Amino acid sequence: MTVRPPEPGEPRRRPSGPRDPGDAWVIADSGEKYWGRFGAAGLLAHDPGRGILLQHRVSWSHFGGTWGIPGGARHQGESATDAAIRESQEEAGVPGDALRPLFTSVLDREVWTYTTLVATVTVPFEPVIADPESYALEWVPLDEVDALPLHPGFAGSWPELRSALTARATVVVDAANVVGSTPDGWWRDRSGAADRLLARLKHLVLAGVTADAFDLPGSRWFPRVIAVLEGAAREAADSSANVDVVRAAAAGDDEIVAQADAAVRHGERVVVVTSDRGLADRIGGVGATVQPVSWLQALLPS
Repeated sequence: MTVRPPEPGEPRRRPSGPRDPGDAWVIADSGEKYWGRFGAAGLLAHDPGRGILLQHRVSWSHFGGTWGIPGGARHQGESATDAAIRESQEEAGVPGDALRPLFTSVLDREVWTYTTLVATVTVPFEPVIADPESYALEWVPLDEVDALPLHPGFAGSWPELRSALTARATVVVDAANVVGSTPDGWWRDRSGAADRLLARLKHLVLAGVTADAFDLPGSRWFPRVIAVLEGAAREAADSSANVDVVRAAAAGDDEIVAQADAAVRHGERVVVVTSDRGLADRIGGVGATVQPVSWLQALLPS
């Protein structure tokens, strides 16, 4: 593998501002070249009413004249999801607060990776051509995508990405069981212990969970998280906008089963976090899967 900067006539960014170290070609031993010393990332924004946002690439760009998603080289030290959002803002004026991330999919060429961040549009917006790399930006209905001359990389990943656009991942947390697994004095302040758990659970939404936990395609999914509180813990505050808090009116186990059942019936892939064997048996009956508390604790910050 070798790395080199763009050749003359291969502009990759607006001319103003310093060039990032990531703005360079990676050349594989086979001779194939990939843009982005630290890999690259792009955004597949899906508006359920209009389709997906595609970019018609200018002729001088790599695979010019084809259609693909806004994206580009990752900066040094930048996460793939941050890069996908940044690139979509730079190239198409995509407002970051108009998106709900669903999952990522990674194309791994060993010497280089491309990460696609798939997100649902929650607030409709109109894209704006913000740099010289686009002929056009358009919302394309799903059934019309294959009729376009697609960027080869996007064309190869599109069938799997499309099949997963309507999938959803959900984690239902038995909060009492999770809190009770750590002898930190939670019994003296159950609502305070629940508050601390809710604050930690938002990490699950932001960092994501590996796709195999839900038996879904892709690399990582950003799930909907439902925390079920019971007893004195119901007094906990809604400390995280990223977590749906359900306060059980009666038995917590019954509410957890009801939440899992409703999500499964809605077509979601559901993981319930509990180490209660009796509850786990009931969860299996509604079509959800179960992970022990230790699984969740390993994913959350201490």
